[in-house]
Amino acid sequence: MPSQQGSPTVRRLRLGQELRLLRERRKFTGARAARELGWSASKVSRIEAAKTMPSADDIKALGELYHLDGHRLDELFGLLRDAEQRGWWEDYEDSLPEEYIRLLGLEAEATVQRNWEPQLVSGLLQTEDYAREVILSVRGIVRITHSGVRSRVEARLDRQQRVLQRPDPCRLNVVLDEAALMRRFGEPSVMREQMEHLIEVSLLPHVNVRVLPLESLHPVNTGAFIHLKFTGFDDVVYLEHLYTAHFVEDLERVAGYENAFDHMWTEALDEDESRVLIQRKAMLWRR
Repeated sequence: MPSQQGSPTVRRLRLGQELRLLRERRKFTGARAARELGWSASKVSRIEAAKTMPSADDIKALGELYHLDGHRLDELFGLLRDAEQRGWWEDYEDSLPEEYIRLLGLEAEATVQRNWEPQLVSGLLQTEDYAREVILSVRGIVRITHSGVRSRVEARLDRQQRVLQRPDPCRLNVVLDEAALMRRFGEPSVMREQMEHLIEVSLLPHVNVRVLPLESLHPVNTGAFIHLKFTGFDDVVYLEHLYTAHFVEDLERVAGYENAFDHMWTEALDEDESRVLIQRKAMLWRR
């Protein structure tokens, strides 16, 4: 895949993954590879975990250690070139948390995104005014400057455009708790506009929005999460908290979140019924 169509974040992860697999095929431990190369064990570990970018000389040294042929080495150098490209999300590095920046890089190449939101409308589906009010709602707890608020809103709108309007958009499946449609952010007009926008975006062919009604049985007690699926790369789950965020990459735990989402998807209203409920909420916010 050409670099302009891919995500450098995913390329970095794939490069690290490939280097780890090559080491394991040679039956080298990380410590042995480091010893053979005169590196620290932490350098090998950080390169394989995509926490440190290897240099071209590092790739060459690893290729010699693992006895790679020219074709395989060229593939690794290709991944390295793509990994060194700059993603659009890096323009917001100064105003967004590091883990959220990583999420933006990962979802740029996700084929499916599954999002459960119990408290508010998903970021990809928010209007500008609603997004601003959501960000402002935490200013008394988390320190965010006026310029920081503006930058975060811009990043959210940029993200929507690049994820939802890209030529090969991912399949976006969202389950919203009914409570998310009732919790007010800003004036009633902001909420009404948000409900109307939610109906509009739910009509896109690659977007499915379902609402889990309050009277339904709630099968799983969990906070919001985003489950990303890729082609040729393991799934990851993103969890966001008040001050921190982290990724779940253990395959067994990822499968648990996948099952949780499936339960809520089944319990929720279907897409048409959900639009009817959202429309009712929009009418309520007219009062």
